[in-house]
Amino acid sequence: MPLVSISNAQRTPIANANFAATIHHGLPLDLFKLNAAPRGGYLSFLGRTSPEKRVDRAIAIARAVNLPFKIAAKVDHIDGDYFRDCIAPLRDPPRIEFIGEIDEKTKAAFLGDSLALLFPLDWPEPFGLVMIEAMACGTPVIACDRGATREVVDDGVTGQVVNTVDDAISAVPQILALDRASVRRRFERRFSASRMAADYLKVYRGLLRSESHPTPRHLIPAPA
Repeated sequence: MPLVSISNAQRTPIANANFAATIHHGLPLDLFKLNAAPRGGYLSFLGRTSPEKRVDRAIAIARAVNLPFKIAAKVDHIDGDYFRDCIAPLRDPPRIEFIGEIDEKTKAAFLGDSLALLFPLDWPEPFGLVMIEAMACGTPVIACDRGATREVVDDGVTGQVVNTVDDAISAVPQILALDRASVRRRFERRFSASRMAADYLKVYRGLLRSESHPTPRHLIPAPA
């Protein structure tokens, strides 16, 4: 069975599978709007408070650069003990603020008013949708070099891929100086829903025409 991966990194555990293509995720261009002049003055984290997401690293980065930090995160039942024992004690309102899970409408304002998104994960993330959600708002991303982050973040344009907390701390001044309109333009070029849909259609049409996957004539679409 032909497979489509959402990143090249996602293929690693099953490298010998029959991959037809890698197609990165995309978003509707009107889902998030560019915020060229964020008013929040904070760094942000959006996701789950699970050990592999490393919210503790994000807190350490924010403290080191002396910027407020807001955590919009879901606490699943399985991660309750981790949150209580490892994350909750690090809260220090208003500098380190946990605001909990947020809805889609609130997400746009939360990411748009953020100076930068911190994504210091510690697992092989297959894509990381929140990174392109931030970019859609013009918000740059600082992400650890795990999984697909190098496929998503363009160093020096939409953010920075780092290896350590110290690297992330050092990168903050340069990342905050990035042109947010350029971040948005790169998102539009690489991660639109229309680009994603066109890529899938190209794969499907190729498979329909492939001799190795014969298709009854009545199922082959007529030329446009």
